[in-house]
Amino acid sequence: MIHYKTKEEVEIMRHSCLLVGTTHAMVAALLKPGMTTMHINNITESFIRDNGGIPSFKNYGGSYPFATCISLNDTVVHGFPSAYELKDGDIISLDIGVYKNGFHGDSAYTYAIGEISPEIKQLLKVTKESLYKGIEKARAGNRVGDIAFAIQEHTERKHGYGVVRDLVGHGLGRSLHEEPQVPNYGKRGTLAKLKPGMVLAIEPMINLGVKEVYQEDDGWTIRTKDHEPSAHFEHDVLITNGPADILSSFEEIEAAEKANPNLSWSY
Repeated sequence: MIHYKTKEEVEIMRHSCLLVGTTHAMVAALLKPGMTTMHINNITESFIRDNGGIPSFKNYGGSYPFATCISLNDTVVHGFPSAYELKDGDIISLDIGVYKNGFHGDSAYTYAIGEISPEIKQLLKVTKESLYKGIEKARAGNRVGDIAFAIQEHTERKHGYGVVRDLVGHGLGRSLHEEPQVPNYGKRGTLAKLKPGMVLAIEPMINLGVKEVYQEDDGWTIRTKDHEPSAHFEHDVLITNGPADILSSFEEIEAAEKANPNLSWSY
């Protein structure tokens, strides 16, 4: 069942979505080699709680043990924070959810620590571009398949990357995951029809190599089958009769990224 949001509910959701972006920006300003991913998790949780929110991911499904998903290099999503220390050349996807005033916000961003290869920089650039290609199709009268096709066209068909099939975007609202599912591959004119009031978390998960992935024994961590890097970017968008209203924001994140000399940002 798809839950359509009222204008009042959308404005409440916007606060949750924007808090996710502010949280990302706080982390982006601090990222550097030598920082542990567990420290990132801990400061993220503290920041969310200090700002009146609750980490959406903690105890999700009764079993996810952390406030964030931190996915390094060949980890696609759902990576566990740990004692691992970031090093030059790593890419780190940080997926953050915030629950506040009855609604969730959910946004992911992939950061490059120090200098990364041109090949990986291009992967991040194209993946981020594909998110906006999908958002361009997120408007009333279109279908979810139009979003999916736009993302696949830009990443897989134009650039030869692997589009993960096993994981998808989703509706968002009072629950972290609502209908409809929003895949990153598919046919135009298929799947659920987009109508005003729908809120979608659109999140391309794109691999440098093959599309196939596998799950580790922890029951959560998803890695690329060939161990090539993967990138992940995510926005929350409201469907309207015109262009989608992006409820989340990368503006603060990109400013913090550019100001941090420990990050590559020329994509």
